[in-house]
Amino acid sequence: MSIRPLHDRIVVRRTEEEQKTAGGILLPGSAQEKPQQGEVIAVGKGQITDSGVRPLDVKVGDKVLFGQYAGQTVKVDGEELLIMKESDVLGVLE
Repeated sequence: MSIRPLHDRIVVRRTEEEQKTAGGILLPGSAQEKPQQGEVIAVGKGQITDSGVRPLDVKVGDKVLFGQYAGQTVKVDGEELLIMKESDVLGVLE
């Protein structure tokens, strides 16, 4: 099954969670913070405005940063993905 976001929404796969702290301490699953970056795997057609449709600035394959509470988590084929608006993206990693 695949997912196609509508309008100005994007689908993001989070990067892997950190297993250790900077000091080398192993973290149990419950203590790990969810990463605030991921890879865009699908984008909508664009934002609808009065003058037409504005294409999105992000594209499939971009590495993006987003806020801790951005988007909605969904499960597709057993994989957790985030669906969020493009405006929830704080920046693109290059």
